[in-house]
Amino acid sequence: QVQVVESGGGLVLPGGSLRLSCVASGSNFVINAMGWYRQAPGKQRELVATITSRGTTTYADSVKGRFTISGDNDVNTVYLQLNNLKPEDTAVYTCNADWSYASSPWAQYFYWGQGTQVTVSS
Repeated sequence: QVQVVESGGGLVLPGGSLRLSCVASGSNFVINAMGWYRQAPGKQRELVATITSRGTTTYADSVKGRFTISGDNDVNTVYLQLNNLKPEDTAVYTCNADWSYASSPWAQYFYWGQGTQVTVSS
């Protein structure tokens, strides 16, 4: 079983920056991809950005040019750099890990973290 733990959320002024981290831990696993999703009050959860183990990234149109996702495979950690934050970025940001057991890479599993709150307000 893999677990993920997020950190780095907080309160920031409009135009400010934050860096979120997500660490995956477990035994005998490989990470296929990791991603960040967010859910604002009264709204559905939406994809923010994803990164594969090979470094391929995807972004929601609303965050392109402002957010950057990166990863460190050696420590099974993914980062989300949030720049030029706007009030509409306020949400709970949750990390997702797409993983497999090293001995059976054809079987895919997903694990969701608990989330970290990002609030953008003056």
